[in-house]
Amino acid sequence: MRNASGSAVRDGGATSTNGREVPTEGRERLVVIGNGMAGARFVEEILARGGKDRFEIVMFGDEPYGNYNRILLSNVLAGTHDPKDIFINPLSWYEDNAIRLHAGVRVTSIDRTGKVVRGASGVVEPYDKLVIATGSSAFIPRIDGLAREGGGYKEGAFVFRTLDDCSGIIAHARRSRRAAVIGGGLLGLEAARGLLGLGLEVHVVHLMKHLMEVQLDAAGGAVLRRALEGMGLSIHLERSTRAILGQERVEGLRFEDGSELACDLVVISAGIRPNVQLARDAGLTVDRGIVVGDDLRSPDDPDIHALGECAQHRGRTYGLVAPLWEQAQVLADRLTAKRPEAAYAGSKVSTKLKVMGVDLLVMGEQSAANDAEEEVAYVEEARGIYRKLVIRGGTLAGAILLGDAAAGGRLLQVFERGLAVPEIRAELLFPGAGGGAGEPSMADLPDEAQVCNCNGVSKGQIAAAARGGCRTLRQACLATRAGTGCGACKPQVQAVLELVLGHGAEEDPSIHYYVPGVPHAKPELIRLVKERGLRSVSSVFRELAGGKEDVASKPGLASLLKGIWGKEYEDERDARFINDRVHANIQRDGTFSVIPRIYGGVTTPAELRKIADVAERYEARMVKITGGQRIDILGIAKEKLPDVWRDLGMPSGHAYTKGFRTCKTCVGSEFCRYGVGDSTALGVAIERRFQGFEAPHKLKLATAGCPRNCSEATTKDVGAVAIEGGRWEIYVGGGAGSRVRKGDLLCVVDTQDEVIQLAGRFMQYYREQAKYMERSYDFVERVGIEKVRRVIVDDAEGIAARLDAEVQASVDAYVDPWSEADSPIHPSQFTTLLPPPSEAPARAG
Repeated sequence: MRNASGSAVRDGGATSTNGREVPTEGRERLVVIGNGMAGARFVEEILARGGKDRFEIVMFGDEPYGNYNRILLSNVLAGTHDPKDIFINPLSWYEDNAIRLHAGVRVTSIDRTGKVVRGASGVVEPYDKLVIATGSSAFIPRIDGLAREGGGYKEGAFVFRTLDDCSGIIAHARRSRRAAVIGGGLLGLEAARGLLGLGLEVHVVHLMKHLMEVQLDAAGGAVLRRALEGMGLSIHLERSTRAILGQERVEGLRFEDGSELACDLVVISAGIRPNVQLARDAGLTVDRGIVVGDDLRSPDDPDIHALGECAQHRGRTYGLVAPLWEQAQVLADRLTAKRPEAAYAGSKVSTKLKVMGVDLLVMGEQSAANDAEEEVAYVEEARGIYRKLVIRGGTLAGAILLGDAAAGGRLLQVFERGLAVPEIRAELLFPGAGGGAGEPSMADLPDEAQVCNCNGVSKGQIAAAARGGCRTLRQACLATRAGTGCGACKPQVQAVLELVLGHGAEEDPSIHYYVPGVPHAKPELIRLVKERGLRSVSSVFRELAGGKEDVASKPGLASLLKGIWGKEYEDERDARFINDRVHANIQRDGTFSVIPRIYGGVTTPAELRKIADVAERYEARMVKITGGQRIDILGIAKEKLPDVWRDLGMPSGHAYTKGFRTCKTCVGSEFCRYGVGDSTALGVAIERRFQGFEAPHKLKLATAGCPRNCSEATTKDVGAVAIEGGRWEIYVGGGAGSRVRKGDLLCVVDTQDEVIQLAGRFMQYYREQAKYMERSYDFVERVGIEKVRRVIVDDAEGIAARLDAEVQASVDAYVDPWSEADSPIHPSQFTTLLPPPSEAPARAG
């Protein structure tokens, strides 16, 4: 017997020469073909109903492992989960439950007359009841150059379906730069997320007009596209891949319109097809799937059943896990005689998940079928929010919630129970609107209400775990598997714990970890880093995480360590995002944008001429004035970045990093007739002092020469507004992006020097106390402006002098990153190992 990631399990028992084995006294033999999520879940349901006393259970699985959660494969690909962490049932589970598992043995035939199943290598297993749960396989479109002589795919080409697929992709990604994912459905986007986590430049190529067309309508697909492009994905719609380029290995894609995309890794995720050949060869009725009735039995054989992705019920196949769980429960009820009359009537499909971290809840129909049906939609594209209702005959026929699933609980109740929708439709889209009912509390939901779609976990199961001793979210998730898929249901799991335990629910310490891969809150992490002199990301993993590296934790640790150690920080570039590795923002076409520092938005004719000359010389695709009063040169090839920086002769504007970005100014008292303070000089001084200042998230500052606030200083992370008498108001925690918030007034000071000192002190305090990727406005709200004021202005904790000294150390350690034009960190830092993507336009229609 091997562990969860082992390759085989011993077969027990002896098989007679005629292939029939004498069954254990009084028990029937139940053979299950398929050890995936449907087959293994069905066996779990059998065991939960006392089925071990009724059946001797035999299973076949194509893969040489126990059962694992396929939903988490993208996390394995991204490096956030170890393969062993996604196993639901390790090999030892089968032995503990007296289940004979033929791991890594593919079934070759079903002999219905002899009632035996034959597998590779001569394995023969008789059955009394047979359940086919063969799942589905990746659909492979016809693409020239994909296959190689002798079988298999060209080096660098993969499908994304199994744990072994993940291992192959990860191994190849270590020597790859640019990846293309063929398929913009759910699985394709999950593969893209994993590849982004490996630090690759990722392009998604999709045949249809919008992403995830099975779950989303065109408007929702457009909102999702914008959100994903903001994360660094390049999206290519209405592209049909004709060929994979390269002789021995992948070098690019050629599309039907003749355009090309250079890449050295291709992942094909163009949909799935039910595995039905085994059933067809056995003479069972097969359409798209293996046809079954409400009893999940084949109409051709009373002793053969099918469930999961391979089964077709009432003309429909299912590719989501929730229907699979329902089928497993019904079939287990019937075969164990727990409820012999149990029937599967189909599933009202709803799914709640995360697509690359974006919340998505989909149920029922996408669109109205006719004019008698009603559609209600709300769109906030800039924030990535899309909400839509489809109403039929006064009930909810379907809904889409993208980017914000706050209304999800109420919508699911209305949808699943067939309740009448309110006259004011906004009450469904916006809980509590119009005085209507808000979101249902967890106490309102019945015990059978499903909380976790990924693993089919109900409210009652979580409540039972809480009553059985689970006190934290982590304990409840481990005990029930809720929240271990996409993670979107964790707030609901926590709500069940609090409902059952009240004040007895305990806080999970992991929510305070600065990064997920190092088990320490930020203050403790900083203390240990300083005490042990940990100056590199790898040393932190070695000393504080048991030597286990976590890809998702690297950027946060790199930022933290650079802030702590300054010039002494040991820069390991694999710990940084691509933008930070080459000091420029990657664009959707694989080129980069270059934004030089223009202090306080003040420039000269000479600087403008240089920018114009560079833009022409390097054939920039666009030159744009930014919202931060700078100039963005877009469309620069990676290998040209050092030449562009040299020709500009200007420092980096740090428009790509988590840290200080810019200080926006108005002309102030020097020119404006309303000005009461020299906001321009102050803004320039702020930018010169804080350029290169690392932080948990980006920092945007502004100075305004009068309360008219033309530079919008009150909605910046730090803002200074001049008032009468030569004084300055300092605001902190403002924002005007995806969230608009007026900053809190920190204090009023008399001089520009005090503005600079207190701004730096606040930023250092934020740098030390904020969570990674926590914006200053969230930080200020979490901590409270009163405490921030006591620390920064009143020095109530006696740390002001230290904070000021830390700021000065960062200032002293500053080196313009664009100096790497002449002294790159490594020889291939700015090398594009592949030709740039073709700029041929996508074919319309």
